[in-house]
Amino acid sequence: MNAERLIVGLSGPELTKEEESLFRDIQPAGYILFSRNLISPSQTRELTDSLHTLSYDTPFISIDQEGGRVWRTREFSASPPEAATFAEKATPHQTSLFGALTGQLLELLGFNFNFAPVLDLDHFPDQKNGLRGRCWGNESQSVITKAGLFNRWMRKQNVLSCGKHFPSNGLAKSDPHHDLPVADISLTDLLKEDLLPYTALAPELDAIMACHLHFPRLDPEYPASLSKRILTDLLRHQLGYKGLILTDDLDMGAITQKYGRGNDIKLALEAGVDIALVCHQFANLRETLDSLNIIDHDTNRRILKVRKKLKSPPDYSESSWNNINQQLTDLTRDLTGTDRFTQSRPTQSPVEEY
Repeated sequence: MNAERLIVGLSGPELTKEEESLFRDIQPAGYILFSRNLISPSQTRELTDSLHTLSYDTPFISIDQEGGRVWRTREFSASPPEAATFAEKATPHQTSLFGALTGQLLELLGFNFNFAPVLDLDHFPDQKNGLRGRCWGNESQSVITKAGLFNRWMRKQNVLSCGKHFPSNGLAKSDPHHDLPVADISLTDLLKEDLLPYTALAPELDAIMACHLHFPRLDPEYPASLSKRILTDLLRHQLGYKGLILTDDLDMGAITQKYGRGNDIKLALEAGVDIALVCHQFANLRETLDSLNIIDHDTNRRILKVRKKLKSPPDYSESSWNNINQQLTDLTRDLTGTDRFTQSRPTQSPVEEY
């Protein structure tokens, strides 16, 4: 088995010889870039272009670009506020503009897939659960309306979207980057509110990302990201979702503390995941893939269908870059009175990048 069902990370701002050899050999479905990979607009575009040259098929070039502290280009671009600020202060036009400008900025840098918007309801805003400021609200209709506007206008810029984190990371009272949170909630109660943004926006999402939370009343054994009951029986069959299903990063503590590399990927794919994310740890990945033999023709068709939406990025120009960033700066000033989002970022180890 090659890696057509994996999105993988890179260690730094340019491909190492080892990474180039590995990725050319295993042919992952795509790549995800973090702040550690991004130095400047020209370097980023050069890197995303180089990833295309490694791939037989157009790869998914992905990123988490949500706003606020999860804005991977913040060191060299305009830095707009987080979703929570837009939800509280922005007009519908401003939210739509935020989505459009996010898409334009990413497209110019060579990205075609943004792991946004967050569709979690912010049940515990004071908890250290990795969601601080990232949610569009704590009421389902508000999230549907506001995250839906962002999503709609970003996708108009030829950037795919991914709603996250199904069925609800907002119920976590701890951070899945470190351990496995437990949400003691029934399916009946989830359907009342937390699942409504997914059911309402499903036709406008290219993908949905599964969370690393354990819902024992839904599946007594596995977390959502590895659960066939949650991903196949609930999301795919009961809710009728037709797009791609992705895992959150399998290198998070919630998964690594219990499931070994290889077993985690196997369980995720068997649960109904189309593409698994391996963002940090690549030791023995080639050997791990050789030991897996999971073929799913429905998944292959879904990946091909979504891949056909991918467009070639426009030529990079400094004037286009400056124009997009000026509009983002103006939007940020209108909302916050300052030119940049300036909330301090927590100290994080590589596996803790949100």
